[in-house]
Amino acid sequence: MLILQLVLSDSLLNVLPSCKIGTIIYKNIVIGDSPKMLKGRLEFFQEKIYTDLQQQSVLDYPGVREWHETFKNAGIDPKRYHPSNEALFRRIEKGKSLPFIHSAADLNNFFSLQYEIPIGIYNYDALSDYIKISMGKEDDSYDGLNGRKNNMKGKICSFDSKGVFGSPIIDSIRTKTDVTTTNAVQIFYLKPSMSETEAKKLLEAASQMFTQLHSGEALIYLVNNYYQEWTIQ
Repeated sequence: MLILQLVLSDSLLNVLPSCKIGTIIYKNIVIGDSPKMLKGRLEFFQEKIYTDLQQQSVLDYPGVREWHETFKNAGIDPKRYHPSNEALFRRIEKGKSLPFIHSAADLNNFFSLQYEIPIGIYNYDALSDYIKISMGKEDDSYDGLNGRKNNMKGKICSFDSKGVFGSPIIDSIRTKTDVTTTNAVQIFYLKPSMSETEAKKLLEAASQMFTQLHSGEALIYLVNNYYQEWTIQ
């Protein structure tokens, strides 16, 4: 049993009064190599983005620009610490294709490009007791998927009872998904300007595409106030 809990720090709410976090719990899924359909769509999408970026800036994408500015407002230097969605666009701008990892991670990257927002996906069974999103403190750090120890002081972070495990910048090794993962958690850092109706439609569409590819079931949660809590069996 996992208590899904969201707490946002006062300092974050002061600059993000319209903050919206979407969370999807996936149960009994099957992850494997990405099918040709997903690989083809991701490759085509990257080619289109690369072509478009010959005529425009990464920050011309509304979602990328909004999260870039959101980091500034939260006191995070977006030039030093790119939001993960912006990092994907900048990689493509340089002509570097995104590596294929596995179906869940690849689809997560596709969603991040499509919706222009940071999204993290985690192994549900590697989490303990609860999920909390708050601002990182002095001693909050983790070994990241970038191969480095990441200090998360002053950054937007995801926590469980063992400590910080993710962020809209980079995620941890501890909670990464792989082909043995059967239950997962996806965290959507939605655009603050997005309406609740738009946010719910986005989460529903994403969950349907994810379960079409991975089977299983999806539980959707949208949080847009100070505190909400659910018990997940």
